[in-house]
Amino acid sequence: MVKFFKSLYNYRELLKTNIKKEVRGKYKNSFLGVLWSFLNPLLQIMVYAIIFQLILKNPQENYSIFICCGLIPWTFFASAITRSAFTMVENGNILKKVYFPREILPISIVTSETVNFLISSIIILGFVIFGGIGITKYIIFYPLILLAQYLLLIGISFIVSSISVYVRDLQHLIGVILQLLFYAAPIVYSPETIPVDFQWILKFNPMTYIINGYRDIFYYQQTPDIMALINIIAISIIICFIGYMIFNKLQKGFAEQL
Repeated sequence: MVKFFKSLYNYRELLKTNIKKEVRGKYKNSFLGVLWSFLNPLLQIMVYAIIFQLILKNPQENYSIFICCGLIPWTFFASAITRSAFTMVENGNILKKVYFPREILPISIVTSETVNFLISSIIILGFVIFGGIGITKYIIFYPLILLAQYLLLIGISFIVSSISVYVRDLQHLIGVILQLLFYAAPIVYSPETIPVDFQWILKFNPMTYIINGYRDIFYYQQTPDIMALINIIAISIIICFIGYMIFNKLQKGFAEQL
């Protein structure tokens, strides 16, 4: 691990450049550019609000704000995983010709998506302010919740980006898995509405705790579950370590597979 951090430090300029490229490249040649960081979430929130609040008559109070606090963090999660899964394959030609720490590629993807999430968080602030809820002191927990999600994504990105080099079918599986995880997290519904017999599904989804954390500080305006937050950070660190071990093991065959 010391070697890993030393390599990142030595190639820090490349890392910075790659992050900037990923941030700018996501909406490259797009007329609206970075505005899509606002428009995409807003359109999704509008669709889900129409379906679950107007059509299905969801009784949740301030449902648009409720779903906003869950959908935007989820979009960050799903987008980071989807993009990082294919980064090795997409950069195959470069990997075979130039040496640099391969870990830079998935880290750049996750970090660039974090920047987009920070921009999209303005939407959450807008919803709670103009929705009449307002901002409270509990927003100080935002960086801690974001750290938990960032570490979780780094670990997962190491795993999926390395495995996808050997198993190309992963690109078809990820979409299905993310769709299942979406409904196994309290994004469009409150955890209390799930029957007791199925509560265990939510407990095994790490995004449940992260979404609950965001929702606590923005929607419920209360201190998030500190023990749950500490546990998910610890789990994320473990996943980071396991992910790095898998990545480090598999990267030796990248050149041959690509």
